[in-house]
Amino acid sequence: MSKKKLLILTGGGDCPGLNAVIRGIVKSAKKNGNWDCYGSIEAFNGVIKEPVEIVKLTKSKVSGIHVKGGTIIKTTNKGNPILFPSKDKEGNIIYKDISKALIEKIKNLGFDAVINIGGDGSQAISEALHKQGLNIVGVPKTIDNDLNATDITFGFSTAVQIATDAFDKLVTTAASHNRVMILEVMGRDAGWIALHTAIAGGAEICLIPEIPFDLDSILKTINKRYTKGKGFVNIVVAEGAKIGGKTLGKNVEGDQNFKLGGIGNALRHALEAKKCKADIRVAVLGHIQRGGTPIAYDRIIATAFGVKAFELVNNSEFGQMVALQNNKIVSTSLKSAISEYNHVGLDHFLINTARSIGISFGESNDSK
Repeated sequence: MSKKKLLILTGGGDCPGLNAVIRGIVKSAKKNGNWDCYGSIEAFNGVIKEPVEIVKLTKSKVSGIHVKGGTIIKTTNKGNPILFPSKDKEGNIIYKDISKALIEKIKNLGFDAVINIGGDGSQAISEALHKQGLNIVGVPKTIDNDLNATDITFGFSTAVQIATDAFDKLVTTAASHNRVMILEVMGRDAGWIALHTAIAGGAEICLIPEIPFDLDSILKTINKRYTKGKGFVNIVVAEGAKIGGKTLGKNVEGDQNFKLGGIGNALRHALEAKKCKADIRVAVLGHIQRGGTPIAYDRIIATAFGVKAFELVNNSEFGQMVALQNNKIVSTSLKSAISEYNHVGLDHFLINTARSIGISFGESNDSK
């Protein structure tokens, strides 16, 4: 009796723990004995290309990869089969829905199921393909922690640890030079990384997308920290925080994703325009948060997600996404998983924690 074929892919931005998920799936399938695992290079692009770029994932190929950052089967955020970028005769970028042809090709290649490891955008693709008849299971991946159906996404904790390590180093520089140090971190439209980093690092000010900030309030908080020119302030700002009601970033041709960034320097210039007397410096952490070795927690949770994903496939429970809820590994429908964005709730206990230890969110009525 021939074995069934399982296709694994990683989509969107890279994230610490991706390899641990792949390893968890492959090792579970190996123990089961009825499945062979394959990886599509650069998400669905590996299937779309001619010739295809698909590799067999053997036990030896995944051995020890759980400690490595990135993904051994590569990733991309430019391979959405619902809006696939191509060029017309004039060389302009156009977008086509090639999902029907993609599903047909996956089935013709003999694959019985697909596991798509990715964030909210990737799981929206999973749901769309499942509706068209593809046997697919999702695994939540994002450093932004912005998928509402799971208590936490793997990669987030490592990103917070990296951001906190960087913040700790900036504190000593700020104190030594009597400076205001601004650390810009990732997170897209959610402030989870910034909020966790601010509490862990002991920031004076934390600016997140969910809470509008007022420059005069920030300046007041800064001035309170200085006596005769001596003092220092450390600010953590999420890349999606709005200044003047606007999220900063840019559009890139051929990519549907708005590229966030620039809030750190914009905040500096705005404070300087307000005649902030302190010397201000900005550090943009950027993609450093995505790279390197995942911390132990992310290796563990990612492995557990991989094991659960294979279990769902083996039980033919398709259209589901793996999730961590109330300290249990469960599954939820893809439709439910992408139905609501995971913003930081203003009643979240960490918001209260931050306020209680004197962290300012830059609100106009902030008297701290």
